[in-house]
Amino acid sequence: MSKVKYYYDPDTLSYRKIEPKKSRKYRNIFLFIVGAAIFGSMGHVFLLNTNVLNTPRELSLQREVKNFELQYEILNRKLEQMENVLVNIEDRDNNIYRLYFEANPIPDEQRRAGFGGVNRYRSLEGFNNSDMIIATTKRLDVIQKQMVIQSKSLDEIAKMAEEKEKLLLAIPAIQPVNNEELTRMASGFGWRSDPFTKARKMHWGMDFTAPRGTPIYAAGDGVIKRADNRASGFGKHIRIDHGYGYLTLYAHLSKYNVKRGQKVKRGDLIGFVGSTGRSEAPHLHYEVWKDGQKINPINFYYGSLTAEEFANMLKFANQENQSLD
Repeated sequence: MSKVKYYYDPDTLSYRKIEPKKSRKYRNIFLFIVGAAIFGSMGHVFLLNTNVLNTPRELSLQREVKNFELQYEILNRKLEQMENVLVNIEDRDNNIYRLYFEANPIPDEQRRAGFGGVNRYRSLEGFNNSDMIIATTKRLDVIQKQMVIQSKSLDEIAKMAEEKEKLLLAIPAIQPVNNEELTRMASGFGWRSDPFTKARKMHWGMDFTAPRGTPIYAAGDGVIKRADNRASGFGKHIRIDHGYGYLTLYAHLSKYNVKRGQKVKRGDLIGFVGSTGRSEAPHLHYEVWKDGQKINPINFYYGSLTAEEFANMLKFANQENQSLD
């Protein structure tokens, strides 16, 4: 109930009741409504931006946000572990695997290159935790790219290992005549006396004396390129193309055990010792070619001789005696 106000009238020497004006009454009502609206809005903003009063849904969402932040922190720790493992693999890849197979190392700039051009993370911007989410996503993308590069590198190394195995099998690595069937190593690679003219000339192979019909074996994997007697001085001879620039020649044979185009493995029987062509006595003339150049076969017997046998062969091979062809 509103208070009744009075004022003193000196003319009548009495108190009169004050009648409020309607305009003032309406003004007071308006000011009350405006003040209430202002304070109500301020209170609403305050409640929305503080934790003084939260609904159960808001509290649940806050717990979810904190849980997601924890999960991102755990994820980043795992990413750090993955990065450390990748660094270790990359180091071994560059300094062991690729070094062994004589391949160029992959530079760090290529392994850890980012992503240029279009902003890939625009859809992740504008959130409270955008910086954390974008940083983690970038980290994942870089790791994924590193893994793709490393996977391709390992595929390349596996291919090189396969080629290396083929190369090792192709290199002429054994003596073409067994020591048990060998009479002696008659002449080595170098300047020798010609058995027919007695003049000094270059002997481009090694001569192994052995009884006629002694088996001759392929020194490495390859394909029979020639098995004929159409080369001057060699008589019946065989040439094996081993690939990778290697070729071996076996001359003065009595008989073939292979034909042109046939694939052979190291140690396969390919023919028999004879004395056909320009030959003074039954023996095998053996040559090794690399990229079209004749090289000393003495360097290719690591697959069949002991250290003592190799030392004896080296001693005889270096003697400037008379060759047999």
